[in-house]
Amino acid sequence: MREIAQVLDFIVEIEKLKNVIRHTRPVGLDRYENSAEHSWHVCLAALMLKDYADEPVDIDRVIRMLLIHDLGEIDAGDKIIYASETAAQKDHEAQGVKRILALLPEHVRAGYFELWQEFEAGESAEARFARAIDRVPPLLHNLHGGGHSWREHQIPRERVFGLNSRIGLGSSALWEEMEKRLQRAVDEGLLK
Repeated sequence: MREIAQVLDFIVEIEKLKNVIRHTRPVGLDRYENSAEHSWHVCLAALMLKDYADEPVDIDRVIRMLLIHDLGEIDAGDKIIYASETAAQKDHEAQGVKRILALLPEHVRAGYFELWQEFEAGESAEARFARAIDRVPPLLHNLHGGGHSWREHQIPRERVFGLNSRIGLGSSALWEEMEKRLQRAVDEGLLK
């Protein structure tokens, strides 16, 4: 029964992800999304796009990665991707993930932390695909929301194309389609 209590405490703690506000607005909404919504969205996107991974992937593993990849934001907060990939931010997120996973029974927590580290490293087929999928919703939010986040944070097209080209590491077909959509955004003056 102790283990059930630990899992329930973990479930209560991760509710806080619903209060971490991101920097893009869901399509058709005036408010910004929260990190829990993002986690759900990328998991469903991964499921729908799994056949476009460049390598065979264990979709269950991908979804588990995507469900835990932002837990560190409960402590570290969310930073726009174009400013978040700093050593300090990554360390703060890692400490947050460790703290939150410590609520789980000991025999479970290490496996989930290793999964989080695998996502961060981006070296396995599953991690490359998960990291590719993680980039898609924010791009779609901007493409269907007047480039709101790009404009607000003054993100130039070179940074958008440069950072998001990693989509191609997990799915070249998906990057090809997203690159076309981004180029249309440039042509239409949405992305400068």
